[in-house]
Amino acid sequence: MNPAYTIPAIALVVVATVLIGTFGVRVARTTSEFYVASRSVRPALNAAAISGEYLSAASFLGIAGLLLVYGTDMLWYPFGFTAGYLVLLLVAAPLRRSGAYTLPDFAEARLGSVAVRRIAAAFVVVVGWLYLIPQLQGAGLTLGVLTGAPHWLGGLLVGVVVFVIVASGGMRSITFVQIFQFWLKFTALLVPLVFLLLAWQSHGSGTLGLDRPLQFPSATRVSFGGAEDLTLTAPVRVTATGVVDGRHYADQAAELTPGRHHLDAATTLTFPAGAAVPVSESVANGGVSSSLASGPRPHPLYSTYSLIIATLLGTVGLPHVVVRFYTSPNGVAARRTTVAVLGLIGAFYLMPPLYGALARAYLPGLTLTGDADAAVLELPVRAIGGVPGQLLAALLAAGAFAAFLATASGLTMAVTGVLTQHLPKRKREANWWVRRFRWAAALAMAVPAACQALVGDLPVADSVGLAFALAAAAFSPLLLLGIWWPRLTAPGAIAGMLVGGGAALVAIALTITGVTGSGWLYALLSSPAVWTVALGLFTTVTVSLATRHRIPPGTGAFMTRLHTPEGLSAHSSPAVPGARR
Repeated sequence: MNPAYTIPAIALVVVATVLIGTFGVRVARTTSEFYVASRSVRPALNAAAISGEYLSAASFLGIAGLLLVYGTDMLWYPFGFTAGYLVLLLVAAPLRRSGAYTLPDFAEARLGSVAVRRIAAAFVVVVGWLYLIPQLQGAGLTLGVLTGAPHWLGGLLVGVVVFVIVASGGMRSITFVQIFQFWLKFTALLVPLVFLLLAWQSHGSGTLGLDRPLQFPSATRVSFGGAEDLTLTAPVRVTATGVVDGRHYADQAAELTPGRHHLDAATTLTFPAGAAVPVSESVANGGVSSSLASGPRPHPLYSTYSLIIATLLGTVGLPHVVVRFYTSPNGVAARRTTVAVLGLIGAFYLMPPLYGALARAYLPGLTLTGDADAAVLELPVRAIGGVPGQLLAALLAAGAFAAFLATASGLTMAVTGVLTQHLPKRKREANWWVRRFRWAAALAMAVPAACQALVGDLPVADSVGLAFALAAAAFSPLLLLGIWWPRLTAPGAIAGMLVGGGAALVAIALTITGVTGSGWLYALLSSPAVWTVALGLFTTVTVSLATRHRIPPGTGAFMTRLHTPEGLSAHSSPAVPGARR
């Protein structure tokens, strides 16, 4: 890609983001503005903002990469991420009627327990940071691929920009930013896709589909940086430079038979047009799509269902998604916002499968190098070429960077809102709550930025999926039972979060450190949503029934407020600890 086009495109996104975000300084003057945009964001605008922060680079780049490598087996990903908002329909309006600012506020208001609030706050911070790390690392990798910049620079750039817009105007600022970034991402995918489909039709290359066999469309040179094992299904004559099956080649022809072949590091193979793309063992075992997930694993049926549960129930517990429903004027607006979000992200998710299908036709070689995430960015250059292809690629690069910024800003805002209430209070100072908010924003971004720098280029392929799993295990029992089951008690909620969320945290730690073993042990720990959500739900219900004498007084009245439209309710919103209305 030509840096002369991509660098200005990314720079424009960054400048526009900062300008729009700092505009929030003019309108954010109260606590309510900083935390929930004065609860005045209309459904259409709120839906665009939610979609903007939800559609991370995992959606923008990763889904197409998975579809390139695995075809129709990964087609459920876009449906799963969309379907999570169906579950949100159950909680959107009650959450808004609770009158809380954050998820921990809701937990305390519902159960009358400071301990529940603190544990929920701890899990919000952990989920937010776990989700932020791959956003920052992905930004660094993307900027490195596009411009050759060091990988730490992209994460640092995203961190600084996000801190500026969050600290400037809080929720009001990031609402403006995320609306802009959603439509930028949507446009950045839609416009190049139209030209790519026209180019495909003009080439007359046959049927386009995700089940299309992977074949090299033209003579293709593939370089392998490290040692690799390839499996061929048909014989092929290649031109090799390096070591293949222990034999040295120097730009010489090599006859490769069906079966497995070992390549030493720094080996290059040139495949002829029409040759079947071999299977890379490292990619098949998880070396693809660092922004989303590692693809098929041992016991794929279990792993698939576990990730489906994570996306369905994890969406309910994602702090940066949940907090946006507190910005709605009322419960009806919150429910309408959810329906509008379903429409917007549903339309968005129609496009990544088309990019995946086009990548299988134009860029099958990326499946051998583990660079499938770059398929969306490289398609215009490969299929269209020239200056038009470079300009469309720059537009896609701008959309990808907007995806990092939008998701990172939403996560930072959610974590900041929780941290603010736990920093020291100095009410004697003028605007003490603004200073506390900004210190919290700095902390919310500094920790994941430091972790991203320490992690470096180590694979964090499962971070997004694991963040969904942790959110599902820790928060879905609390939210669903807290809204719909009057027998929930504080001890039950605490036990459920500690057991379910704690088990998910242990599984995540073992997965990231690489000590998960193989077979069923690896499948259970790397895809923990099925059993950790069930464990958390069982524990919550069991302990609540055993402590039914601890049902908070006034539960009936609180449940009535949650499920009664505002115009019919005579109750006022509860006070939020630590916040001034």
